[in-house]
Amino acid sequence: MAGSKKENFIMSLPNQLTVFRIVLTPFFAVLLIAKLYYCSLFLFVLATLTDWYDGYAARRMGKITPFGKYLDPLADKLLISTAFGTLTYMGIVPFWMFLVIALRDVLITALRSYATSTEQPFETAGFAKWKTGCQMAAIYLILFWIIANEKFTESSSAQTVIKLDEKFGFLNNLMLFVTLYTLASGVFYLIENKRLMKRMVIAFYRVFMPTNVP
Repeated sequence: MAGSKKENFIMSLPNQLTVFRIVLTPFFAVLLIAKLYYCSLFLFVLATLTDWYDGYAARRMGKITPFGKYLDPLADKLLISTAFGTLTYMGIVPFWMFLVIALRDVLITALRSYATSTEQPFETAGFAKWKTGCQMAAIYLILFWIIANEKFTESSSAQTVIKLDEKFGFLNNLMLFVTLYTLASGVFYLIENKRLMKRMVIAFYRVFMPTNVP
């Protein structure tokens, strides 16, 4: 009975929504590559809505779990990294920007996983809390730009957007800001969790580096 309650608690509605967001992620990428822009935009909107609602539901239902606290940011990072990776594949986002964002997320996810597995506190930097929203906003703007560029080339408003981008490099500057913000938030995380980071590096060294080498 206790095991059943624990299972139901873990796979509560908020956590189911988080898993649903993970499931949506590859479909979003495939539709974007296939140039089904409206469908991909719809899935991205749906995914971001689940991101908002799962946190709200968890608080409202009193079902905030360690599993959910770990899985929710992981789902966000998977969605965002997949989106930027797909946009890089399409030649819209520079590869180095995607690499910085992806490596930062891998490092922070590894640190969070280590904290969870060793039951140590993981400090969340206030500066970094806005990072996900900033990244999602950038993806929305890029998707709108793609639709304007591909579907409404005859529209005067769309032409204005396209010309502004060509003149001022809007997309490149937007991604530069997002990349630097993401990098800075990662640095803040490492500063806030420097002791945890040190312990993780030592643990990694002990596991993967031989200690009996003469």
